[in-house]
Amino acid sequence: MTNAHVAANPTPSDLDECATMTVADTLKIILADSYAIYLKTKNFHWHVSGPYFRDYHLLLDEQAAQILAVTDAIAERARKTGNTTIRSIGDIARHQTIMDNDAEFVTPQDMLSELRADNLLLVESLRRAKDVADVARDNATSGLIDTWTDEAERRAWFLFEVSR
Repeated sequence: MTNAHVAANPTPSDLDECATMTVADTLKIILADSYAIYLKTKNFHWHVSGPYFRDYHLLLDEQAAQILAVTDAIAERARKTGNTTIRSIGDIARHQTIMDNDAEFVTPQDMLSELRADNLLLVESLRRAKDVADVARDNATSGLIDTWTDEAERRAWFLFEVSR
């Protein structure tokens, strides 16, 4: 590796620089969507009401904590390949594909349904990101995406089962 390459890409990686930029771009979307789902999950956690309040309140808090925990891993993976990631709430808004929900009132059933759909949209994005990582021969990112996909599928499953 030349000194010029080290200066331009200070993180040691044998991955093609253009390929890692493409992976990092897909990770930005995953990260932005993760924050969007996290905040929506917390919003619903704070505003849920009704006869199953306690169960839904605890479930949504647990899911929000899981989503927040993965955000650091997503951002760090982009940084490990010598790239940057999101920097602000505005940057999240520019990259997110998950829609916000600013409604004054949402029924608990609609909350669960919307979060289930959002998690399934995240799964779709993760599958696309895995394809990008595989083309880039970025095995580490590809492997991490498998775990993140499983977690999002599990959240969607729980949301489905409690809403039946």
